[in-house]
Amino acid sequence: MMDVAIIGGGPAALSAALNLKIRNKDFILLGGNEKVTGLMKAPQIDNYLGLKGMSGTELLKGFREHAISMGVEIRKEKAYNILDMGGYFSINTGNEFYEATSIIIATGQGKAKYYEGEKEYLGKGIGYCATCDGPLYRNKSAAIIAENEEGEEEANFLSEICSEVYYIPAYRTEPKLRENIKLLREKVNAIKGDGNRVQSLMTDRRELQVDAVFIIRNIIPVNQLIEGLELDEGSIRVDKNMAASIEGVFACGDCAGKPYQIAKAIGEGNVASLSAVRYIEKKNIDNNVNT
Repeated sequence: MMDVAIIGGGPAALSAALNLKIRNKDFILLGGNEKVTGLMKAPQIDNYLGLKGMSGTELLKGFREHAISMGVEIRKEKAYNILDMGGYFSINTGNEFYEATSIIIATGQGKAKYYEGEKEYLGKGIGYCATCDGPLYRNKSAAIIAENEEGEEEANFLSEICSEVYYIPAYRTEPKLRENIKLLREKVNAIKGDGNRVQSLMTDRRELQVDAVFIIRNIIPVNQLIEGLELDEGSIRVDKNMAASIEGVFACGDCAGKPYQIAKAIGEGNVASLSAVRYIEKKNIDNNVNT
């Protein structure tokens, strides 16, 4: 059982990790795919004090090198689901489960819109992790809609167990797929079903008869990451201590709302980590008193 699990790999997450390291806490940083961090797209940054004119890539590299030099390990794993177990949390990364007393969410702000039918059929044939739920569709047909290269590994896995796999990338690079996967460069219009289960995927060119659709997003919607979080205009509602509506959960950075600024993210990461430390220490004291 770890003290804290940090979900994210941007400035807020790294700031939180650095402070937890300094406070000698046991934590895990699930940074996911570094290519999907929004900061990487900024050609020049002039509003971060003391580091004028750096690109987003250069700045993020400096943040990561600083954290690593302090002993922080950045795991390229993605959290697909967090379960509140009552007193602690279980984090599903597809191939592993981790347990932590507290959670810091620093995933950034997801900007993708839902596909038609996505909310309706979530958990009824629609999922965000093929390695998690793929075995449910053994010998059946499945489609993967991928915003990044992570979807290729998911599709290759499905191709070993499903009768048919369609791959629809929303990025330009050429996917590395097994020969039995059907690559479609098409626009997704809707996901259809009978009210109980997914039955087909509609593109701008055809209707695909499928039993499952897996959507590999850069950022999983926070309301799907952990159930019960209160949101405010799509962002996680937090108080001045960066505490979310679920006890033991803290949020920082863009996922906690505007303004979407690096300085804000780093400051909030600091506050969230210190709040998590206080929460853990109080919990430990309470447990000792009750034993």
